[in-house]
Amino acid sequence: MAQQNPETKHADPYKEANLDTDVSLEQKIRDLSAFMTHCKFAMMTTRDAASGRLVSRCMALAAQETGGVDLLFHTNTESGKTGDLAGDSHTNISFLTHAGEWASVSGTASVITDRSLVKKYYSPHLRAWLGDLGDGVHDGSENDPRLAIIRVSMATAHYAISHKTIIGHVAEIAHGVVTGKPAVVNKLREISEEEVRQWRSSH
Repeated sequence: MAQQNPETKHADPYKEANLDTDVSLEQKIRDLSAFMTHCKFAMMTTRDAASGRLVSRCMALAAQETGGVDLLFHTNTESGKTGDLAGDSHTNISFLTHAGEWASVSGTASVITDRSLVKKYYSPHLRAWLGDLGDGVHDGSENDPRLAIIRVSMATAHYAISHKTIIGHVAEIAHGVVTGKPAVVNKLREISEEEVRQWRSSH
């Protein structure tokens, strides 16, 4: 009996079954942008300045620029993450929903203290995170010198979104368990560095 050449088998059948390549760059960016807006909260991963270990923190997306490839987050300039980014600007931003949809954005971050940008995206709820030190300066307002913006410039992105209902999602997984075939539950998409550069050139 002839043996099947293992090289003809895809090492990651789930990815092969779900990878969505028949889509325009504009659609990929627009869908990713909408997904991130919907999720709102993300985990920001940085490299700890003291230990070199990777650490993650929950962050609320404040805004998007350049058609969705630049992500803005509020920060306290005295927080650990700003120190981490001063030593290594590389970061990853990850989003996840309860349905298993997700997005991973890799890029570089810069801490912006420009008051006009800070005021543009300021929200009074930030006072709860900054606190009022009672000195008339560090009061959690838009003029608080501790308040800054972290701008993450996207380098690449990977994400998985689904247009199936919860019932359809569960049914597809059950089918995969019974048949051994990979479940087709998400649209897996990748945005390359070249595609990001192309997008920036027109936005």
